Amino acid sequence: MTSYSNIGGNSGVAAYRYDSDSICVQFNSGATYSYTYASAGASNVEHMKDLAEQGHGLNSFINRVVKRLFASKQALLRRRVCRKIVNRHHPV
Repeated sequence: MTSYSNIGGNSGVAAYRYDSDSICVQFNSGATYSYTYASAGASNVEHMKDLAEQGHGLNSFINRVVKRLFASKQALLRRRVCRKIVNRHHPV
């Protein structure tokens, strides 16, 4: 996973990883959520990717727009497991 820049200094997001049609977001609590085109919509996932790269606004966007639209949730998730979960729901 890539560390989230957290430019504002108060984000709950710790790290993220994305591929063509999904993004996995790890929070400071250790919980990791996977959002896919199918679960959250392509435009929302693409916007989340942009916010992740910018290092600002991702936590807020998740709380306001896609909070319950995740494809999967894991309490403590490693990068390789996140990839498997995304692929299980949406094979490449």
